Amino acid sequence: MDMLRGPQIAEADLTDWRKLAQGLHARYLTDGFGAAVRFVTAIGEAGDAIGHHPRVSIGTGHVDLELVTGDAIYRDDEGTEHVVEWVTQQDIDLARRITDIAADHGLTADPASVSEVELGLDTSRSATVAPVWAALLTGDADSQGRGSPGDEVRDATGRVPNLWFDDSADEGASHQRLHVEVYVPLEVVEERIAAAVAAGGTVVDDTQSPGLTVLADPDGNTGVVCADVSAAGRG
Repeated sequence: MDMLRGPQIAEADLTDWRKLAQGLHARYLTDGFGAAVRFVTAIGEAGDAIGHHPRVSIGTGHVDLELVTGDAIYRDDEGTEHVVEWVTQQDIDLARRITDIAADHGLTADPASVSEVELGLDTSRSATVAPVWAALLTGDADSQGRGSPGDEVRDATGRVPNLWFDDSADEGASHQRLHVEVYVPLEVVEERIAAAVAAGGTVVDDTQSPGLTVLADPDGNTGVVCADVSAAGRG
């Protein structure tokens, strides 16, 4: 199934969901563990009907969901097909069904609270270093390049954040090489940056904001606030 581009995702107008990194994310507020389990059970039944399910995490007072297709098809500029992790039409369809299920259960969505963390490593030798990180992070060499046409490390079970590589990095540079990427909904980018600045951080580079904003802590360690601008709908 073909992956969907940002504008196609935005056109779906999924008010409860936000596109972060590779997938669609939603949080629904629940009144107790039992309500959460009943909601997830209903989602499971809906997923069984189409053979596709979300990743689910139950917390105190909420259920977090991620929808992503593990075998989406991406075509590069030369027309070569790659199997990647990304949003497809089946994710859009199931997101809409889950929204209906939440309404039936009297649950409220909290889309501004969703987030996703990934790691970035600056290196021009990703093919050499990726196997080490795949083994270290997941214990599985096949995690290198899984769900991506590159060397990125992705754990099939979602235990650890994805690790990607910036191969444009200068080999001779003595800067920080490993950094955290925090994906948030577009509507909370300014709030998140302001909170970090109020806590003592500084904005290092906002030339690509609101899609990418680089911040630093007082010791100079950098992190990036990310938002998928192209997939941001009207919600």
